[in-house]
Amino acid sequence: MRARVLDLGLRPYREVWQLQHELHERVGSGQDPETWIFVEHPPVITLGRNAKNANVLLSREALAERGVDLVEIERGGDATYHAPGQLVVYPIRRLERFREVVPLVRALESAVIDACARFGVAGERCAEHAGVWVGDNQLCAIGLAVRKMTSMHGIALNVSNDLSYDSLINPCGLTDRGLTSLSRETGRTVSIAEARNALLDAFTRQFDLMAVA
Repeated sequence: MRARVLDLGLRPYREVWQLQHELHERVGSGQDPETWIFVEHPPVITLGRNAKNANVLLSREALAERGVDLVEIERGGDATYHAPGQLVVYPIRRLERFREVVPLVRALESAVIDACARFGVAGERCAEHAGVWVGDNQLCAIGLAVRKMTSMHGIALNVSNDLSYDSLINPCGLTDRGLTSLSRETGRTVSIAEARNALLDAFTRQFDLMAVA
């Protein structure tokens, strides 16, 4: 399957959110090929369809003073934080059947676990929560939206970002688990480029992609 990969670098969340919507329409209608977006975002909290206000620990005014945007979006899940040093990947994929949604989440988890293994990090699934974990610490969050049989939103892998964002939110609505990153687990600074290459290789294998620029 030929797929387009867009490596956007650091871009504001709202700008890429709009791009996702545009690509979602084009991929869903067959005008564009399946597209995978790799990006970092300036500080932003996104609230999924099931988000509870109590999981955002500061007021909008206090967040704005810290330069943190707050956006309500259509993916599943609760509150998620994005910032530089975190690699975000949005797969815009056409699904043949709605029952492929859960297998897509599981395949994304498998690919992230494989990519982390390249750094000697043993990521694992948690039966109760989507994503990839090291013990009780979340390494990668996953949240998708599927409309008109086409996916959007995706994964957020902590690479070298500041992990103190649990002072801003309860990540994914969880209060009994911690956070970690590839850099923390390896004891060195893992670059976004390293993580991007490992993830792209893993996604290419997992989804049998033939990536084109």
